Amino acid sequence: MADRSGKRAVLGIETSCDETAAAVLDLHGTILAETVISQFADHAPFGGVVPEIAARVHLRYLPSQVAHVMAQAGIGMQDLAGVAATTGPGLIGGLIVGCQFAKGLALAADIPFLSINHLEAHALTARLPSLTGGTADFPYLLLLLSGGHSQCITVRGVGRHERLGGTVDDAVGEAFDKVAKLLGLGWPGGPALERLAQSGDPNAYPLPRPMLRRPGCDFSFSGLKTAVAHLVAAGLTDQARADLAASFQHAVTDVLADRATHAMRMIRERHPQADLLVIAGGVAANTAIRSALSQAAERQGFRLLAPPGRLCSDNAVMVAWAGIERLRLGLTDGMDVAPRPRWPLSDLAGPSLAMPARDAATRAAPHSGDDPAPHSGDDPAPHGGDNPAPRSGDDPAPRSGDDPAPHSGDDAQRVGAG
Repeated sequence: MADRSGKRAVLGIETSCDETAAAVLDLHGTILAETVISQFADHAPFGGVVPEIAARVHLRYLPSQVAHVMAQAGIGMQDLAGVAATTGPGLIGGLIVGCQFAKGLALAADIPFLSINHLEAHALTARLPSLTGGTADFPYLLLLLSGGHSQCITVRGVGRHERLGGTVDDAVGEAFDKVAKLLGLGWPGGPALERLAQSGDPNAYPLPRPMLRRPGCDFSFSGLKTAVAHLVAAGLTDQARADLAASFQHAVTDVLADRATHAMRMIRERHPQADLLVIAGGVAANTAIRSALSQAAERQGFRLLAPPGRLCSDNAVMVAWAGIERLRLGLTDGMDVAPRPRWPLSDLAGPSLAMPARDAATRAAPHSGDDPAPHSGDDPAPHGGDNPAPRSGDDPAPRSGDDPAPHSGDDAQRVGAG
């Protein structure tokens, strides 16, 4: 790593949905301090994430949160090698808060600003030395499972990703939350459904397994959700509800194991040396899913790496680490970078295209306080504050398990309920 004249840490900021997070890591990846503030109480009455509320809560807590982690780490601004912030994908209001706050810190301290893609931050968590001991070499397979994403991705390097497959309808976490609502479990439904499933019979209901054994590694969960809805409409006893929860979870684990198996075969065809399957996102914290994917990986001769639960959901540790990965390549970002509610991994610039650190200071000045980060011409998504109502009816829940991922489909902003 290049000498940074005494600089010894990176500050990470995460505000893409409904959790306000900050963390400080040293340049070797050791976690010096981390904190996460959940907004569950703010959004629970609405049954989902309200973007305008999320942005205001981020604004309320982020400054004190950053001060707290800096003090806890024993770090001053003069010690920072850079400030990293999630700038997409996510809810635009929260992204603006975190991105602009990070830019202000970087500008005031005359240090690099690092614009981090939320999905890539998840992808690179596997390389955090305290988790893997440095054994997560490129390329590897990422299975991203959250309230807004179900994707199989080849991670070839920083800014170099290949999407092998993804959901054609609901994300897996979205399916968990919708089924949890059907079963009367409330929001967020992922953890509640997993708890209920523990007292049920996973073979009680022969639910469909969409896409099972089909070529490729795409996913589909809407048909499975519909099958559950029909059974719920017929009426259920308390034990039948537990049995249905267990049967649904069992069907999902079968599908995920099958799709992951296909993805492992696909990456091996293109990269014979690949031998690592990484799972990330809130759904990756589900014990049954971890077990099924571990067995699938072993059958294919792969190792499974699953981050601790707190690092599966949204957090600032992964953001700071992604910033360190970029700094190691001499890459930083200009003050004219705008938050992007939609930011697919395919749009990321690899090392040959991103801006070298020495050129960062020549970029344009940040937007004024009256216009902190306007949408670019390619980004028509509305500001979260323009559409604050949560999802309702058939499409209630924005997140799965511990993951408040706000994105709809694979790369879009979650409108309404995050």
